[in-house]
Amino acid sequence: MQAPLTLGTHHVGLTVPDLDSAVAFFRDALGFALVGENPDYPCAFVNDGTTLITLWRATDPANATGFDRKANIGLHHLAFKVADAGKLEQVFNLVKVYPGVTVEFGPGPIRAGSTVQHLICTMPGGIRLEFATPFA
Repeated sequence: MQAPLTLGTHHVGLTVPDLDSAVAFFRDALGFALVGENPDYPCAFVNDGTTLITLWRATDPANATGFDRKANIGLHHLAFKVADAGKLEQVFNLVKVYPGVTVEFGPGPIRAGSTVQHLICTMPGGIRLEFATPFA
């Protein structure tokens, strides 16, 4: 079997209805740094030291079609790894009160009997995010 030709994810690009609120969420709730932007495009780049996220503003947010995870092909959700259950709880406590965030479910096992804990929410603008502890 051939060794993988890739080295992980370089970046993830997300189209958002409101660029400022998306940047603020990643920066203020999750501690990402704003590492670049292009107002002419318009887009912004945020980074947590491991993952680079490109945020693109939809051309016409009022008429954009939101993603339906059960009906559309595409990114179902973006999952971030957190160090442990304590950090997961910290993320939960920040996102559950953040404006525009909807928590789908709070911290708990990823499946019955698993030691991996996770939570899922939607960020401002409706993109589904997951936060999970590492596999044991």
